[in-house]
Amino acid sequence: MSHDLNRIRDFFNEQFENHGESAAGVGWNSAYAQDTRFEQLLKVINPAEPFSLIEFGCGYGYLVDYLDRREIKPKRFYGLDIVPASIDAAKAKFTNRADYSFHLDPEEIPISDYLVASGVFNVKLTASNPDWTRYVIDQLDRFNRWTTKGFSVNFLTKYSDYERMAERPDLYYADPCFLFDYCKTNYARNVALLHDYEIYDFTLIVRK
Repeated sequence: MSHDLNRIRDFFNEQFENHGESAAGVGWNSAYAQDTRFEQLLKVINPAEPFSLIEFGCGYGYLVDYLDRREIKPKRFYGLDIVPASIDAAKAKFTNRADYSFHLDPEEIPISDYLVASGVFNVKLTASNPDWTRYVIDQLDRFNRWTTKGFSVNFLTKYSDYERMAERPDLYYADPCFLFDYCKTNYARNVALLHDYEIYDFTLIVRK
C-alpha cells in the first residue's frame, strides 16, 4: 500500500504542477464541484461555537478561502497534505494568519474538534478495491481518534453510471451503505449519509 500512496503523491504533485492553485490542481473538474462538496462536509460543524478544524488533504488551502466567504472562522486550523508544493503554496498564501498552519507531517497536528476530508480516497490507481477499502477503514479509525466532536468525509459512489466507472478503474467507488454501517457501529450514534446532491458522490457526517 505504501507503494501506491507514493504513486498517488506523484499523481497529485503532477496535477498541481500542471494546473496550479485551481480546482484542477487538486484533482477536481470544477470549482463548483469543489464548493458543493465543502458545503456538505461543513455540515458536521457547529459554527456558533468556537472550534478547531483539521483539513485532511488541504491542497493549497482553498477551504480557507471558502470559509472566509462563508464567514466561518475556526479558532485554529490545521491543513495536512502529502504534496510538498501544495503545502508551500498554502504557507505562502496564508503566512499572516497565526492560527492557521499547514503540514506534511500528521504528527505535528494535535487532536482537534473536527476534521474534514474531501476527495482524499477517490484515486486508488492500481490498488485493489479490498486493499483500498482496508486503507479507508484505517484512515477513518484515525479520523475518529483525532477528533473530539466529529468528522466528515466524501467518496465517489458505487451508484455512479456503470459506463463511467468502467472507464476509470483507477478510481475508488465506495459502498455508502457499508461505510455508513461501519461509522454507525464503531464511532457514534449520530451519523448522517448525504447522497442527495448533484454529484456522483456521497458524504458521511459523524457527530460525537
